[in-house]
Amino acid sequence: MPVPCWLASRVFARNLPGGIQMRILRLLAFTVVLLAAGCASTSTAPTAASVKITADIVYGHKDGMALFYDVFTPSKQNGSAVLYMVSGGWFSRWQEPQKRVAGFQQLLDRGITVIAVHHGSAPRFKVPEAVADVRRAVRHVRVNAAAYHLDANRLGVWGGSAGGHLSLMLGLASDQGNPAATDPIERASNWVKAVVAYYPPVDLRRMTGPSERFPALDFDNKLAADISPLLFVDKNDPPTLIIHGTADTLVPIASGRSIYDALKQAGVTTEFIPIEGGDHGFTKPEHRAKATRAMAEWFAAKL
Repeated sequence: MPVPCWLASRVFARNLPGGIQMRILRLLAFTVVLLAAGCASTSTAPTAASVKITADIVYGHKDGMALFYDVFTPSKQNGSAVLYMVSGGWFSRWQEPQKRVAGFQQLLDRGITVIAVHHGSAPRFKVPEAVADVRRAVRHVRVNAAAYHLDANRLGVWGGSAGGHLSLMLGLASDQGNPAATDPIERASNWVKAVVAYYPPVDLRRMTGPSERFPALDFDNKLAADISPLLFVDKNDPPTLIIHGTADTLVPIASGRSIYDALKQAGVTTEFIPIEGGDHGFTKPEHRAKATRAMAEWFAAKL
């Protein structure tokens, strides 16, 4: 049986002069304090016992940089997944994955895996490049679905503002991949089964040009039609939920209504939820809670 450290120290010090014994004991006490502090600073409690986080999965490269996503896996998966577009103003800002769990909890509680996708971020990259990035992310998830214990045909996509725009581009303007591509990822489809978009810009044709606030919009206007979701609506689009605040001054509610009206006219399964008094970002907790609940229920039903 191992001898406890405190007992060994007492045996060691028993035959030493009293003054030396006292100095040794003070040193030992100080060491215990340091060890305790060290343990406290390095130990981390799990964010949520039921969630496994696999961070920094690389789905592509450009300009010498990696494109990546984080996977949040609930303990009881149902085989479906929602790709969350990490994008605001087409800035794709990194955040410690553990800090995102609370925002995903309603999906995770329903057994839905969440994949937080980061695209090439403004100001370096523009909107067309962000669209290309998230399309590749869906392809990568589909090719690797079995490794994540997912059904490749049960993928949804969700985001707010620029993330909502990217979600709609994935939902309404998907493709089946390029069968002639040498890269197996590019041969896969980027089709998704369901979409949720919060306060999305849907027609970029009048938004492009130099912008200090949104540098990702500074690109050739001739490219804008190719990345405007409003122009891609057809009867084959997946079920799409639009949620928009009535007090949104950045992306007026008319934007969300326009894509909803187009989807409805095309015969697509769609709903529009106006958040009374809701601003851009749903900064009031009650507004965000209402949107989050509706989003989670939509995916639970459609995936």
